Amino acid sequence: MKRCLSGLVALITASIALAVVAAPSAQQTRGGDTSHHVVIITLDGFPGWALDDPYLPVPTLRMLAARGAVAKGMRSVNPTVTWPNHTSIVTGVTPAKHGVLFNGMLIRDPGVPPRVEPWRDKKEMVRAPTLYDAAHEAGMTTAQVDWVAILNTPAITWEFAERPERPEAKPAIAREMVKAGTISQGDVDTFATRNIMWRDEVWTNAAVHILREHRPNLLLFHLLTLDSTQHRYGPRTPAAMTSMAHLDSQVARIVKTLEETGLMPRTTIFVLSDHGFKTVKRQILANAALMKAGLLKVADGKITQAQAYVYPEGGTALVYVTVPDPSGDILSRTKQALAGLEGIDKVIEPPDYAQFGLPLPSANNQMGALFLTAKDGYAFAAAAGDQTAIDAPAGSLGAHGYISTDPDLQALFIASGRGIRPGTKLDTVNNVDIAPTAATLLGLQMKNVDGRVLSDILDLPQATRLGATRLRSWQGRGVEFIQSNQLVLR
Repeated sequence: MKRCLSGLVALITASIALAVVAAPSAQQTRGGDTSHHVVIITLDGFPGWALDDPYLPVPTLRMLAARGAVAKGMRSVNPTVTWPNHTSIVTGVTPAKHGVLFNGMLIRDPGVPPRVEPWRDKKEMVRAPTLYDAAHEAGMTTAQVDWVAILNTPAITWEFAERPERPEAKPAIAREMVKAGTISQGDVDTFATRNIMWRDEVWTNAAVHILREHRPNLLLFHLLTLDSTQHRYGPRTPAAMTSMAHLDSQVARIVKTLEETGLMPRTTIFVLSDHGFKTVKRQILANAALMKAGLLKVADGKITQAQAYVYPEGGTALVYVTVPDPSGDILSRTKQALAGLEGIDKVIEPPDYAQFGLPLPSANNQMGALFLTAKDGYAFAAAAGDQTAIDAPAGSLGAHGYISTDPDLQALFIASGRGIRPGTKLDTVNNVDIAPTAATLLGLQMKNVDGRVLSDILDLPQATRLGATRLRSWQGRGVEFIQSNQLVLR
């Protein structure tokens, strides 16, 4: 028995020694490796097909893709809108588990349309552990610039928020930038009133400042220009292409900063998007049908009372019964009012929600009683008027929110830098794969996720792989083999 235990100890010792040789300068802190860095950049609405266009001037993105890994597309989660998908990127799970279904939290009051409130604490909104939670718990430093569903979390060390002028925002970075002359206090105080191109510039300035002055182990960085442009003018337009080129220049600033600070050899960069976009020609005014059925009332062009309501999310919509309905009569009348409506493709009921990664209403009261999908060329809008479908007005020529299997909704995926195998080309990845993969690169593990570690793109030290392989047979005997090829003694 002693001889067997001695052999096990020797095997464990040799394997750990191999791992240490593979990373001699690593600074291990409560399970994480503080010598390594991950930067996750999301370019809101950047389509997966964009790099296939040889005439799109995005040299920085092409350089990162050539030096690292690129996919033909990245599959988003439903609904394909910004906050649910950013939350899936950092949790590795679908909205059925993390609970974020809107760009904020849906609030329901009896007899009136539900509303979405974005300025709610992260702990109220996100029901699953995040990558930044794991990094913080491991003693690493974290930062966010214009990230979402992240308000008032203690797991973020430094931030420049989407709305830095709001009282909930941590002011330290804004104050540092004011002191450095990067932005004026007046511009901070009126930030939300400025155009989106200028705000993207300031958010990039903030990301550069944080990298130079604080060097976080994890930076989450989100830019919005392209999303706003495509909503207004539509995808594949000159305006959209110009915004893509502009975003490339912002990513170039991040790359230059990593090079100038000496962080690049220790940093992995993910450049992603949350969803693609589709052209909109007609809008579906489903609430107009409910008004005609006597299920809601309108005064002065505003919906003032509602027994049922359709909340639009672009290419999909959620239907709510807003008053007690023990007999199911109101829901039945709602279904009848929506049946055969121009532009609606499918009316999906709760038994089928799981196949779309959506929660049941009984598990999450933000989920609707019905889930509607739009036909190609259509998007949902909230208004209730005389018509149930209208031509898309100027300024509303693009939308997302469609079912995530739609090819036009494929998002961008590039990974480059430390730990990424150069020249790797993939077909399609899932955005729930990002969190476990990024965790691996930081020496962490995301448990109970829907995604997987993208091992095909990783260039891990041979010694670490060898040690992990040898210990695999001892799993559960005081040693845990982690998919990231780390060894953890229990």
